[in-house]
Order: sequence, then C-alpha cells, then structure tokens
Amino acid sequence: MKKAIRTMAVMGTLIAGGLAFAVSLPAQTKDSSKESSTRVMSYNIYRGGEMRGQKLSETAKVIQESQADIVGIQEPKSPRGFTTEKLASLLGWNHSANIRKGIILTPYEIVENLNGGIKVKLPTGQEAYVFSLHLPSNPYQPYQLLSIQPKWHKHKDTPFIKTEAEAIEAAKKARGEEISTLLNQIRNLPDKEAPVFVVGDFNEPSHLDWTEAAAKSGRHPMKVAYPNSLAMTKAGFIDSYRSIYTDEMKRPGFTWSPAYKADDPTTHHDRIDFVYFRGKGLQLTDVKIVGENEENADIVVSPYPSDHRAVVAAFTLSN
Repeated sequence: MKKAIRTMAVMGTLIAGGLAFAVSLPAQTKDSSKESSTRVMSYNIYRGGEMRGQKLSETAKVIQESQADIVGIQEPKSPRGFTTEKLASLLGWNHSANIRKGIILTPYEIVENLNGGIKVKLPTGQEAYVFSLHLPSNPYQPYQLLSIQPKWHKHKDTPFIKTEAEAIEAAKKARGEEISTLLNQIRNLPDKEAPVFVVGDFNEPSHLDWTEAAAKSGRHPMKVAYPNSLAMTKAGFIDSYRSIYTDEMKRPGFTWSPAYKADDPTTHHDRIDFVYFRGKGLQLTDVKIVGENEENADIVVSPYPSDHRAVVAAFTLSN
C-alpha cells in the first residue's frame, strides 16, 4: 500500500520587510488522486507508553509496524505526564488538540477538532470523522461473572453477579451514557454520508463474541448480549474484526491481555478493543491484531510495550 508522506504540521517563519511572522502549514500528502486506501488503528498504549520504564519509541514502533494512518490512542498519561505530543513528534505526525481524551494521531491534515475526535482529510480528498473512546473499566462484567477480583483493581467493593440480565444492566450503567452521547453527536454531524470511524478500548466485550457457542465451549461463562456493541450495531456501525472473521470460535481476536498467560485465573482473556466504521466510500479489506507473538497476533512487535493488543483495519476509499 502506498503511504502518505508523514510530516507534521510545522510552523515556518517568513521574513518580509524586516517583519517576522509564523505560518502554520498543514501536513502534506502524496498526490491524493493516486491514493485509495487507509489503515485505522485502536491502541491502548498502557499508561502513556512509559509505565514499565520502557522508552516511548517502543510504542511508536508498534504504530509504525502496523502501517497505520489513523490511530486512536487510549491511556496517554504516564507517571511523568501526558505523552501525546511526544509520541506524535516521534512519528512526525499531527495530533488532535485534546492531548488527554479522544486522542487521534495521523499524518493526514486535521480539518477540525471535535469533542472526542477529529474531522480528517483522507488521501482521496474526502473528509472523515474519527472518534476515540476509553470507556470505564469498573464494573467489568467478565470479572463480575467469574468472581475475579484482581489485586491491581482499585474498586474492591464491586459486586459479583450470576446472570446475563445482571451483566447487561451493569454494562448499561457503566458505559451506556457515554455511548449514547457519542452516537447522538454522530447523528448530528452535518455530513450524514461521510465516513465515520469509532475506535477504542471499550472495556466491554461484544455480543458477537459472548455467544451460545462460546458459552458451550467454556470460553465464556455464558451468553451475554452486551449492550454497547449492540448499540453500535443498531446505529449502523460495523465491527471491522468480526466482519472479516465471522467465526468467533476460530478467531477470538483477544486484545486483553498480553500481560497474562492464557490460563491465569486472575483475569479473563477477551476482545475489548475495536475499530467500528460506517459511511459512504469505505470498503473493509483486512483486519489484523498487533501484539507480542505469533500465537496471539498477526503483526508481531518485540518487545511489545502495552497490556492491550492493538487492532488495525485496512480500507479502500472511493469518493
């Protein structure tokens, strides 16, 4: 795939008549008529990409190896502060104005900053909307259903539950309002047919994964029609990974968590990071998991710096 030239918006100084003034230049791309594809990624970088004392360049390497063009970032804050601007600088990319929430990194021109996202100019010249979510992790229904209380979890009083109905209700209370707010914002966008990407760490599995088949196999404790993946589906969004890999038993696509062994009883492996899309002119062509080894990922990066695997979806574009 041809790549856009990845240069940040820069500030140039022009001197005329003895006066100096700054000029903001948009990120440059190759001839847009020759570009017809893009790759969109969701990546929780784990506490700013520096939590374990590793260099932020390891996080930048993950993004580079994925060949992503648009990246939604979650957990941008390290023990030393927010790393959004530093990561964008390492890549030579632009970043959304809010460096704390709804963070998007891209080499493309950012046309407008929005609440929780951006409007971006794609290589074809068309404009798209991109939103990045990091939804609340507590209460986390898989842990509630499996009576798991991790040592690291801040919330020691989270109740355990036993039924699908309880899981659905708890998920709605934890994350439903944020999903509803986002979908309402998207409904009110001026261009109703424009491409829209919603990426993020949802901290909630999908109804497409917690199926009867998964429950019968013992992968998950029961079937759960998780409400927020259902809300995205009802709003016309397509789950890119499950659209390509329709058999949840053959391709679980776990993104949580490379930090734990497969049989670790203190967690539950699941797919909670997503790239959703809808809109005119988008054709999904491929989806890959980015992670630590060939057993769990399609794109392997070593050392792998995060406790979440990333997901990157490839699209062809047409006006």
